Amino acid sequence: MNEPNPHKDSPAWRNPVLWLVIGLPLLSIVAGVGLVVVSVRSGGADVVTDPVRRVSQIQTADLGPDAQAKKLGLSAVLRVEDGIVEVLPATGKFDRAAPLRLHLEHPTTQARDLQLELQPHGPGWRTEQAVGGSHDWIARLRAADGSWRLQGRLPKDQHATRLAPALGGGQG
Repeated sequence: MNEPNPHKDSPAWRNPVLWLVIGLPLLSIVAGVGLVVVSVRSGGADVVTDPVRRVSQIQTADLGPDAQAKKLGLSAVLRVEDGIVEVLPATGKFDRAAPLRLHLEHPTTQARDLQLELQPHGPGWRTEQAVGGSHDWIARLRAADGSWRLQGRLPKDQHATRLAPALGGGQG
C-alpha cells in the first residue's frame, strides 16, 4: 500500500519543472537585455537625413532649398559609370562655374554613404569615384552654398537617373 516514491530521494536539480521555473525568467531577462543593446546600437529611427526640428511632437524640415530649385526650374541627370560620377544639367539655369555637392545615401548603412564634390567639367560637373551598383542609392544634389537641392533614386544596376526638386519635379 505504501509504495516508495523513486523521485522523493532524487536531487532537486534533476527535476525538469525546477528548470522551467528558474530558466524561463532568466531567459526572458537575457533576451530583454539583448533587445535593449540592439536598439541602442542601431541609432535613431529617423529616415530623413536632413536636419529637422521637432515642434509639439511633429518633425519639420526646411523645404526652402527644394522650393528654390522648383522656382528656378532646375533638373539634372546623374550618371555613374566606370569610376566617374557626372551630373549634366537638364532644365533651368545653373551656375556653371560653381562646384556641386552630391550626397549618395546607402539604403541601410550610413557609414557607406558617399559625400562628393563635383567640379565643373565640360557640359556638366564630374568627379572620379567608384559607386557600387549592387543596391539602390538615394541621391541628393545641392549647390555649394546650399541655396537649392535636387533629389532622386538611382536603382540597383542602373547607371543614370533624373534629379528633380522634392516639391513637384521642376520641368521636363
